[in-house]
Amino acid sequence: MARIRAFIGVDIGDTIRHNAIALQERLARTGAGVKWVEPENLHITLLFLGEVDDRDIVPISRSIEAAARTEPAFALRVSGIGAFPTLRRPKVLWGGVSDGADALRRLYADLEAKLLDLGLYRKEERGYTAHLTLGRLKSERDGLDLAPELTQYLSWEGGRTDVNQLLLYSSEQGRHGFEYAVLARSNLQPSTDL
Repeated sequence: MARIRAFIGVDIGDTIRHNAIALQERLARTGAGVKWVEPENLHITLLFLGEVDDRDIVPISRSIEAAARTEPAFALRVSGIGAFPTLRRPKVLWGGVSDGADALRRLYADLEAKLLDLGLYRKEERGYTAHLTLGRLKSERDGLDLAPELTQYLSWEGGRTDVNQLLLYSSEQGRHGFEYAVLARSNLQPSTDL
């Protein structure tokens, strides 16, 4: 039985990806040490599952399909920049989710309940915050060096996309970092608002 590192997320579309890459490039010019998320790996995570047995992919996929059937497709807007734990002491840089955050929270809660029932997920202590991870600071010093620059990007506009699917991804360590592959796609309900 093989183990697969997996997570559930949504794609951000080409416009947001392009704008996020441009922001990463601007912030990289500061010289702070940041491990930037590769362009092809930019996404919004709903639930990180960790290592799962390959035989659990089917029940996980069914849970994702069931959750997707309850939520109509929605518009997603990424705007503003933030950091965990704070902008003054950043360790992880992210783009905020404005439009679509409520839909993502509902999907997160539904998926979490379904996967907890299956015993395939361990509840997280912190609440869900929808965000687009841009990069991770390599050291505390790098974070302190970058912090003063971040305030000028508080109103950054990453763009908009329509979210029509939930994706189950695998994540494997490659020679140059993690490589993601889509294992399953589950369509959301059609929406008349898009």
